[in-house]
Amino acid sequence: MKFKIKSSKVLQTGAIVASLFFGQSCNLAVLDEQVVSGIGNNYLNTTSGFNDGVNAVYSTLREWYGTERGNNFTIFGTDTYQNGADGSHKFINTYDGGLDARSSHVREVWDLLYQGINAANAVIDRSANVTGISDVLKKQRIAEVKFLRAHYYFNLTQIFGGVDLRLTETVAPTKVATRATIPQMYTAIIKDLEESIPDLENRARSGDYGRVTRPAAEHLLARVYLTKATSAAKATDDYAKAETLAKSVINNYGIKLTSDYALVHKEGNEKNEEVIFSVQYTGNPLTNGGGNNSHVFFLMEYDNMPGMQRDIANGRPFKRYKPTLYTLNQVFVNRTDDSRYYKTFKDVYYSNKPGKYNTNYDKSKASITLALGDTSIFDPGYEMPAVERAKRPYQVLTPSMYDERRFPALRKHIDGARADRTQFSGTRDYIAFRLAESYLIMAEAQFKQGKIADAVGAINVVRRRAAWPGKQAAMEITSADLTMNFIMEERERELLGEQMRWFDLNRWGVLVERVKLYNPQAAPNIKDFHTLRPLPQNQLDRVEGGVSAFPQNPGY
Repeated sequence: MKFKIKSSKVLQTGAIVASLFFGQSCNLAVLDEQVVSGIGNNYLNTTSGFNDGVNAVYSTLREWYGTERGNNFTIFGTDTYQNGADGSHKFINTYDGGLDARSSHVREVWDLLYQGINAANAVIDRSANVTGISDVLKKQRIAEVKFLRAHYYFNLTQIFGGVDLRLTETVAPTKVATRATIPQMYTAIIKDLEESIPDLENRARSGDYGRVTRPAAEHLLARVYLTKATSAAKATDDYAKAETLAKSVINNYGIKLTSDYALVHKEGNEKNEEVIFSVQYTGNPLTNGGGNNSHVFFLMEYDNMPGMQRDIANGRPFKRYKPTLYTLNQVFVNRTDDSRYYKTFKDVYYSNKPGKYNTNYDKSKASITLALGDTSIFDPGYEMPAVERAKRPYQVLTPSMYDERRFPALRKHIDGARADRTQFSGTRDYIAFRLAESYLIMAEAQFKQGKIADAVGAINVVRRRAAWPGKQAAMEITSADLTMNFIMEERERELLGEQMRWFDLNRWGVLVERVKLYNPQAAPNIKDFHTLRPLPQNQLDRVEGGVSAFPQNPGY
């Protein structure tokens, strides 16, 4: 078997194998200029080949985090986001039958995650033959790879249910595949993570920034137990284990919340003290692969409004994801004490195309005249009366004017470091795990165990950080305030748009219920079977025995 290899740097060091799964290539990061091809099968048994293989397993993270498929599968079809005006994958939000076994996202997620899994299997299987590297470092790298394999299988399990569980290298094409049970999937995922934890770096972040460390594995395992607790594999101690792991992340590594919620996703501050694990991207267009694309999906159509044109700072607006009325009116209802609404959504646009314009949506005045840098659009987030809007020398966008093109834009992923206003491949690291979620995981696990006072304390840590200055006491909740619905909403106040909501609703068992209540585009079509995605047709076609050996998920 031959591997095609691109000499690369990832995690600021070493080289990446571009392909370990049947010779198919992946998008990688931080490429050097040198390209080496036709490397023999034994290369993975060498020290440099081993290191390249480890880094190749990391590269699959970029096929999920910050991509269109990763966002569509987690943001669309939930209670907090619906589709905006544009995009060819609206059916993922509307559940109208367009998402089927032939859908490109289904096929891509399946194939790409399995490429990462087989790369991981190859590294683990070949590691015994690798010399020239210390046992300690080899164990650490294998632990990183086991974390990544567990992560990829965890995603596959949440998306598709039980899948083909392969824990050894596939060295030749095969038509034999079977679907593992949910308990079998969780047994494998948990085993990988538990085995990885002792050998990972025992600190907040690696000196080789971007590598998996012990708190990252503990955080992921806590999330796994929280999800397992409502699955067919549930056990009575799942919540207790999730609590213990989250508490370790919080207490043992010096990781801390940023002082201000706005700093978590501030451009240029991606390596902040709250980050547990992030997926790296780069500003070099030759080495960024597909890039972090999240910057385009959450933006409104500002560039066709008077006084505005598309620029780098405000972003390339794909207007894919529009927040639901539930998000705006219920999740973020408290804006007096809680700063997260205004620090989550963009409320002001400054004119980059000065001139005199007729107004088009704010009819409280007939025209506006804008100089460069003047406020052009102000979105206060509430229904400002016309008499008040008329006093403003710019257009005021109020909730009654929102539509599929105009709506509050998410700030978190805006990328002003791109080379030009059309660049799709974003450059910012994607923050995958952060400490605020560790607190929320711990609080949910405590709540489920009846430790209400402890859960309240954990949530109040997150809420005090989110408070406007002087409002910390007003942000604190009591035991009487804490319900499962409150936990569901608090996670979105903190984590909106961070590729988690569909998974959360699913593990809580409320996906169908809440989509019917809060997502008007999806409500007529969503059915109970939509808690799993369809298996890709290319997988079904290539399995010996067809659907009788490898059955499709119900409903598709």
